[in-house]
Amino acid sequence: MQPVGATPLAAPPRPAPRVLHRDPAPSRMRYKLARLWLTPSVRGLLRIGLPLALILGVLGLWLGDAGQRAALAERFTTLKTEIQNRPEFSVTLLRIDGASPAVDAAIRAMLPVALPASSFALDLPALRTLIARLDAVASVDLRVQQGVLAVTVIERVPAVLWRHATGVEMLDASGHRIATILARDLRPELPLIAGDGAEKAVPEALSILAAAAPILPRARGLVRVGERRWDLVLDRDQRILLPESGAVQAVQRLLALDRAEDLLARDFTQLDLRLAARPTLRLSADAQDEFKRITAQVMTSGSNR
Repeated sequence: MQPVGATPLAAPPRPAPRVLHRDPAPSRMRYKLARLWLTPSVRGLLRIGLPLALILGVLGLWLGDAGQRAALAERFTTLKTEIQNRPEFSVTLLRIDGASPAVDAAIRAMLPVALPASSFALDLPALRTLIARLDAVASVDLRVQQGVLAVTVIERVPAVLWRHATGVEMLDASGHRIATILARDLRPELPLIAGDGAEKAVPEALSILAAAAPILPRARGLVRVGERRWDLVLDRDQRILLPESGAVQAVQRLLALDRAEDLLARDFTQLDLRLAARPTLRLSADAQDEFKRITAQVMTSGSNR
């Protein structure tokens, strides 16, 4: 006990409370996770790869059932058919422009499906290739417009008739076959060529015929000889032998000789122009007899004098 009147003893001071300061540095594990999250591949894997893997896993489990796969395929086929058979995809009419009646009929026969049909059932590239194989077709364009399959055809233009061992063919200016005709008289306006390999030299034949325009009314045609040169055949069984090269120039010289000396009016069977410096004329049998008779008379008259 403390005596009366004594000074009270002071209580010992209490220590100040400790203030805990949080360390701002992250823990080692947290630091490693933060660094790993900053890696683009890891971030992409967690954001995209993991959800995608989950979705694919669920889808794989669902498609693992054969019944589910069959039902899905059936629904897809039904949906595809419904879309293809919609009215806006239906083709109801075929229109062909620029084709002759024969080509028109051939194109209609080539159509793979009967109209009306879905445009998805028409393989336009394959049909275009098939039509382009026709000999008479130079080019073709196919379009589907408002339910109409429009076919635009450019046909080859006949330039000559080629007579060969098995018949008569119409050819264009490049020598491409167009069609077979039964008789020459069916296309009398077209010039006639003949001989083996004549179809390969149509451009040259047309050049010769163009140069021989003044005598074309008398021309029966051109004959290819040895697949290397031409003979120009005229009426009255006259034949003009043209050289391998320079045939057009030879025809021009022939026309000049005809204007100067009325050469084509003479009675001959063959005129050889293969040597430009020395044209050779072969007279007919009657002309030879007449020439011999005149020569004999001249010789007799000269001896009598």
